[in-house]
Amino acid sequence: MGQLLAVQDLAKRYGATVALGGVTMGIRAGEVHAILGENGAGKSTLVKILSGVVQPNDGTMLLDGAPHTPASIFAARGAGVSTAFQELSLIPHLSVAENLLLPKVSRGRFWPERRASIMQRAAAILAEWEITDIAPDAMIEDLPLAQRQRIEITRALSHATRLLVLDEPTAALPDTSWLFRQIRRLTERGVAVMYISHRLSEVREICQRATILRNGASIETVDLAGVDDAGIFAMMVGHAPAAPRSETETATGDILLETRDLHVGAIKGLNLTLRAGEIVGVAALEGQGQQDLFQALGGVRKRASGDIIVGGRSAPLGTPGKAQRTAPGIAFVPEERKADGIFDNLTAATNIVMADFASRSTGAFVNARLERNRAAKSAERVALSPRYLGFEVGNLSGGNQQKVLLARALMTGAKILILFDPARGVDVGTKQSIYAMMDDFVANGGTILFYSSELTELVQLSTRCVVLYNGQVSAEVSRADMTEERLLAAAHGPARTPPTPLREAS
Repeated sequence: MGQLLAVQDLAKRYGATVALGGVTMGIRAGEVHAILGENGAGKSTLVKILSGVVQPNDGTMLLDGAPHTPASIFAARGAGVSTAFQELSLIPHLSVAENLLLPKVSRGRFWPERRASIMQRAAAILAEWEITDIAPDAMIEDLPLAQRQRIEITRALSHATRLLVLDEPTAALPDTSWLFRQIRRLTERGVAVMYISHRLSEVREICQRATILRNGASIETVDLAGVDDAGIFAMMVGHAPAAPRSETETATGDILLETRDLHVGAIKGLNLTLRAGEIVGVAALEGQGQQDLFQALGGVRKRASGDIIVGGRSAPLGTPGKAQRTAPGIAFVPEERKADGIFDNLTAATNIVMADFASRSTGAFVNARLERNRAAKSAERVALSPRYLGFEVGNLSGGNQQKVLLARALMTGAKILILFDPARGVDVGTKQSIYAMMDDFVANGGTILFYSSELTELVQLSTRCVVLYNGQVSAEVSRADMTEERLLAAAHGPARTPPTPLREAS
């Protein structure tokens, strides 16, 4: 098929900041085309321009040979370009049906359409895209993240007649099978798909070509069959991949945190120990209680029963602030940075230091210079460039927003970090910065409990790994015995003896 989208010298500036400095690329009809690059490379800005969220300063876009200059998301959708955003754009207090049908929920000209009719239309959309476990009248705020992600994608699928843009679509999905099935259905109709992901295994499975961005500019468009991962990484960051983390066992010390017969949400009678100097991984399939556990330890969720011991003392962790003040201190980095972590209209420096200033008992005059000075050391520990400290966090890339959250956690001085999927949806370079921070933190006497949706990450980082199934520990695996296969098997529950096969008739 011929070329559907042609982008030439596309540029976007915010004052002196160049978010996109010259992107040239093309996507063919019926093709799945990857966009690869580190956080901050310009991928999100490119998505926003294609989707009508922002307008470029320079360059051109042609869709089927005609100028593509959308002034809004709905204008882009009217041209056949539909986007599922990395930071979900669903409205939490509306139903699934209302989110799917916005902006025109009702088709009535003179009076509102009946609710039953609206639900029926939404049910048809869900059925078309093989969503069988989510009701159209369910409220978005009541759904787990994986289901919300599928609704975001389904809405985009239902409107994509020319180009579907998927920005980190599998970040919260337990597997890719449903999504890849829908993508193949679209491309068979001639619809093109722009696929943005940091998971190269996914990119290789579903994409034919890739355009690599670096520092806001397109570096090259390549056939994926003709380039290996190391070559892609070198184009993304400008140098070869870093050496893998040492396999040397981490020395461990005193117990910093314990849970005894902990019951909270789906967690049932959990006993857990965290020692100084170790990184304890948590592996689990979706919905096995990991969110409940991490929220309880972070002071976000009240436990039903059991005990949490911090520094040898029982700790009533009622709020994140109380958790931070419970010696030796707990800092929690939540699953959804945009909804639960950052204050996007405040600067990075303000976001980093706010927990520190809030904990001070003496009054002090605060200004931007003082904030930047106090934030600089924590920012350096997570490799956040000083130039970003004065930026509003909402204008930073997802990876840099995550660095801000981690720098804030370090700023508290806590010795216990509770990290829920800290490297989800960030680029390879940012992942390396996060991993280095984690190693440094435990080397200096801290302890980390972290959940990851990627088994390779758990194997690479964990001193030992606890596997949850149905709210309980199904296995605890030491570093020496840890493999992805073993973690995956334990995540599916206790081993079962297969039934004795029936003998074939003689």
